[in-house]
Amino acid sequence: MIIDIITIFPKMFSPVLGESIIKRAQTKGLVKINIHNLRDYAGNPHKKVDAPAYGSGGMVFRPEPIFDSAESVLGRKVYDIEDEKIKKRVKDKSERIILFSPRGKTLNQKTIKRFLNYERLLLIAPRYEGVDERVSKYLADEEISIGDYVLSGGELPAMVFIDCLVRIIPGVVSDKESIKNESFENSCLDFSHYTRPAEFRGLKVPKVLLSGNHEEIAQWRRLKALEITKKRRPDLLT
Repeated sequence: MIIDIITIFPKMFSPVLGESIIKRAQTKGLVKINIHNLRDYAGNPHKKVDAPAYGSGGMVFRPEPIFDSAESVLGRKVYDIEDEKIKKRVKDKSERIILFSPRGKTLNQKTIKRFLNYERLLLIAPRYEGVDERVSKYLADEEISIGDYVLSGGELPAMVFIDCLVRIIPGVVSDKESIKNESFENSCLDFSHYTRPAEFRGLKVPKVLLSGNHEEIAQWRRLKALEITKKRRPDLLT
């Protein structure tokens, strides 16, 4: 899989993409991540990619540099202009263009799995008041949010998206069972985990986990997952 990111702050990604699971996935050749500086496509000496919003308001990313950068990265046109109307070309079904926005569909575990079906993803990380509406309407395939709050830009959502996605790419995490039993799988939060020592300051690990009876342990874990989910996220059980 290839993941391309368009941003005005490319240096923000280095600490995250160069460590842990994401780094290992790149080293294994399971994913290739490219960072593209939107200012390289500004089309002016000052590398300015934004302008004041019409009708008053804050600064908004202009459509030209975003369209130009996306088309340069993908190596093809993504739209045509005919009879003064913008018409999209037939899309490459192996690609997906994603715009991060507070008004987008909230990212969840079920949603992230859908992106495993694509060979290439282009992520657009906006700033300020966002992007010109023509970007979301004619360029992006979909808008995604990581929660009901507002951030300074799309860089952090892009990192969250990449981390969620990369770790479920087959072969990235060696222990497949650990992914199957995580929170939000099977409509539940994760069960409780314990490790050594068996007793710490008088606090003991449940006996069933020390029993060696795998069937009883599996049952305990399922019941514990249901208990935690019912208490903290009952909406998942519905």
